[in-house]
Amino acid sequence: MRNFTDSKSMAKTLRAGLAAQGVDIPHALALELVAQQFGAADWNTLSARILARQAKPLVRPAIPIIRSFDEGQAQDFYLDYLGFSVDWQHRHADDLPLYMQVSRSECLLHISGHHGDATPGGRSFIRIEGIEAFHQELKSKAYRNLNPGLDRQPWGLEVNLTDPFGNRLTFCEQRGQG
Repeated sequence: MRNFTDSKSMAKTLRAGLAAQGVDIPHALALELVAQQFGAADWNTLSARILARQAKPLVRPAIPIIRSFDEGQAQDFYLDYLGFSVDWQHRHADDLPLYMQVSRSECLLHISGHHGDATPGGRSFIRIEGIEAFHQELKSKAYRNLNPGLDRQPWGLEVNLTDPFGNRLTFCEQRGQG
């Protein structure tokens, strides 16, 4: 979906669409019309907004790197138990450890068998919506090493898990999360 940073291409599309209907307008007018659609007073105002947006770095959510020691156990836990899917896998050579990205909904995790990529025993805080359904899903799988609770905290509901390698995962539905 386009947003205000696509205004110039939107103005070109507008001109082309109008021209196909036999209506020719100058490019400057198309820019002014697009600026109005985004609630800006004029093209100069919208252009300044675009420049300000481009000057600011866009910081995206971090992707935790989680250390594992056994590929089979990692797949049992993250794929079969937690319901993540493998997005991609990488090995530098057949006899070297696996590095993979797994995801579920919008959550991304990197699982690494490489020494030095992450410290075992780390903790990842994972925001979630629908934690009660997630908790029931986990309980229904009867994973042999875990029987997680649903913990009420002042900030929301949590499911706390420890993977086979000592890494801790806190799934939390925060109050007021949107």
